[in-house]
Amino acid sequence: MTATQQEHWDEVYRTKAADSVSWYQPTPEPSLRALGDLHLPVTAALIDVGGGASSLVDRLVERGWSDLAVLDISAPALDVAKARLRGDATRIAWLVTDVTKWRPERRYDVWHDRAVFHFLTEPEQRLAYRRALETGTAPSSAVIIATFATDGPERCSGLPVQRYDAAALAAEFGSAFSLEREWREEHMTPGGGRQSFQWCVFRRR
Repeated sequence: MTATQQEHWDEVYRTKAADSVSWYQPTPEPSLRALGDLHLPVTAALIDVGGGASSLVDRLVERGWSDLAVLDISAPALDVAKARLRGDATRIAWLVTDVTKWRPERRYDVWHDRAVFHFLTEPEQRLAYRRALETGTAPSSAVIIATFATDGPERCSGLPVQRYDAAALAAEFGSAFSLEREWREEHMTPGGGRQSFQWCVFRRR
């Protein structure tokens, strides 16, 4: 993402309530179900890429997860989550960075992304994302990805997006990752609209 996009997301989180944006979920049920199906210990290392102000990290803290990181390009987005978590915020690794320019310094057992990949409309952006993904995961790591489905929105928050089905996502991730599960979700926005999402769970080979 460019500096202009960073400024875009900073402005979104400075001017809009976290529960009014179209991607808001009162409870991140699809993510929690996907994680539950993996049957991982709460000591597993998880990173939420593009986590922003999402409440996923709150729910994981409540469930006893102890090795959590949240990455987002927007510091104001993460500030919303930190304020909500209060004292528990000190238990989270907060990473303010552009994932396409990030070089992970460790590997994670779970890579979760419901927010970023579909905004990467240029091939070089997706290549840079995959490099970060491959550096930040190890064999057997799980990768949970949600993007707009092929019949989902063409734009989000004023920006163009790339839409996917499971086969297209698998092709993007390449032979280093095997597709284990895929499903669709109809997300209801705070304004009452419906958005089609494609979810996939991959396993690092």
